[in-house]
Parts: sequence; structure tokens; C-alpha cells
Amino acid sequence: MTFLVIIIILALIFDYINGFHDAANSIATIVSTKVLTPFQAVLWAALFNFAAFFISKYLIGEFKIGNTIASSVNKDFITMEVIFSGLIGSIAWNLLTWWFGIPSSSSHTLLGGFMGAALAHAGALSRHGIPVINYAKVIPAFLFIFLAPIIGMLIGLVITIAIVNICRRSNPYRADKWFRKLQLVSSALLSLGHGGNDAQKVMGIIGAAVIYYQHQRGHTITFNQFVDHNMWVPLVSFTCIALGTLSGGWKIVKTMGTRITKLNPLEGVSAETAGAITLFITEKMGIPVSTTHTIAGSIMGVGATKRLSAVRWGVTINLLWAWILTIPVSALFSAIVYGILMLFKH
Repeated sequence: MTFLVIIIILALIFDYINGFHDAANSIATIVSTKVLTPFQAVLWAALFNFAAFFISKYLIGEFKIGNTIASSVNKDFITMEVIFSGLIGSIAWNLLTWWFGIPSSSSHTLLGGFMGAALAHAGALSRHGIPVINYAKVIPAFLFIFLAPIIGMLIGLVITIAIVNICRRSNPYRADKWFRKLQLVSSALLSLGHGGNDAQKVMGIIGAAVIYYQHQRGHTITFNQFVDHNMWVPLVSFTCIALGTLSGGWKIVKTMGTRITKLNPLEGVSAETAGAITLFITEKMGIPVSTTHTIAGSIMGVGATKRLSAVRWGVTINLLWAWILTIPVSALFSAIVYGILMLFKH
């Protein structure tokens, strides 16, 4: 029971770190366009991070992404040590990328950490023909490393072109004033998408730990049963990510808000709306995508409507490398943690 409590606390710490690590995704554009000050922006984003709980619970009706994470590793290879190691490896990679201002994906960090620890536990081999990884759940998440930013980019491109054409005869001063107000709405939508997507991943890890704990005591429960009987878990998960967002993540704000391309309020509305649409679609599908990847792609799409050279492609290539490396590096971190843990256990 003590180990379960430690895992739940670690998961909520990861959730908090996820909040300040990914706060930049929700607030970078609204800060860079100077619609809100950094403090106002994190307060605004945190409010809607928590409000996402009600969208997931009452509008979508279930926590599909949490279920995907909980079942990403075959239950035969889940132990408390695997979950603990996965969390430690994920937290280490998240803090490292935050320190260097690299907007990597907390989602894929957690997924990679969980899988890396499970593979270390299984000796990287399947047992009696049973695969360690549940590929039906994991492959879509892998594909969306590339698809989420592309979808965000295309939607951002289309929205920007549509708005520019609709407003081409508008008074520039009045239009700018309206788009500053609209950016409050679009950033709120993006924060709802961020909260709904990312808080559920921690729910999935806590769910996997509780389901394993109950299984050890002869009780078999599904993820949905776990949520129904432990409604405090989603409430605390959404609260922790909101508190993390309140702490901000200024190094990543700079990368996301200014280094990819310069944005005005119109472009900020387009990028945030495109990111929010992508996040809502993937949440409905139950696919854990990266908020970081999604908004970065949306910003690129918006920047490309001015001219292709408006996007600093050198920066985006560096981001792409960080995205590709996140799962294998966090998996390696967690596998090493698992190995060390087993040495001490024996």
C-alpha cells in the first residue's frame, strides 16, 4: 500500500511538472502578441486546464486517453516497480528538457518511460508469445508524433487564409482590436484541449497502478470502473496540471512564442484555434497526442501563410529531433532506473 501511495504522489508530481513544462503551449502565442501579460496568461490557462475536467466527464462522457495510457503495456508485464521506474525516468527527461528550454512532449515522455520500464522488466522479450507492448494502443500515438503537427499546420493554414480573405476590407485597427478579444477565446479553447489531453495521461498511470494493486488482492477491475469508484483521481489530476500551469515555463514560452515565427493577434487566434481543434478531435478518438507538437505545427502553418521564409525552419528541425528522441530516451532512462531498483531490491 505504501508503494502505491508513493506512485500516486510521483504521478501527481509529474502532472504538476507537465503543467509548467507545457504551460508555454497554451500561453506562448497570447503572450507574444501582448494580449495578456505572462501572469494574466498563466492564470487564464490554468483556469481552463481545470475546466477541461467537466468537458471530459460530461461532454465527451469518458476519459479515453487515460484508458489508452493505462492499457499501453500488457497487464502481464505491469508491476509497481515498472510504474515507479517509468515515472522517475519521465520526470528526469521532462526536467532536463525544461531546463534547456526544449518543448518536448510530456505525453510521449510518459508513454516512453512506461514502455521502457516494462521492456526492462520483461527482458525485452515476449512471454509465451504475449507482446510486452499493446501495439493497438501505442502505434496510433507513435503515428501522431508526425500527424498531430501536420494536422495542426494544415488547419492553421486554412483558418488563416479564410480569416484574411473574410477580413481583407476591414479597418486594420478595428480588426486588430477584435482579434485581441478573440484570442482570449482561442487561448481558452487551447487550454481546455491541453488540460483534457494531458491530465488524463497521469490518470492512466495511477489507474494502471490501482488496477495492478487490486489484481494482486484478487479483484479484477477495468479502467472505467476504477474512475467511477475513484472520482478524486481525475479531480486531483486536473487540479495539479492547472497548478503547474500557474508556475509557468518561461524558457519554452520564448521558443514557442517568438523563435518559430512572429505572430500578430489574427495569427494567434488561427494558431490556437487550429491547435484546439486538433486536440479535441484526438481526445474524442482516445489518442494521446502532444500539445507541444500540435501547437508548434499550428504556429508553422500560420507563419507559412505569410511566406515560407517567415518560419525559422532551423528551429523546427531542432524541435523535430527532440520529438523523435523523446520516447526512446525516456524509455532508456526508465529502463536504467528499473535496473538500479532491481539491484537494490535483491
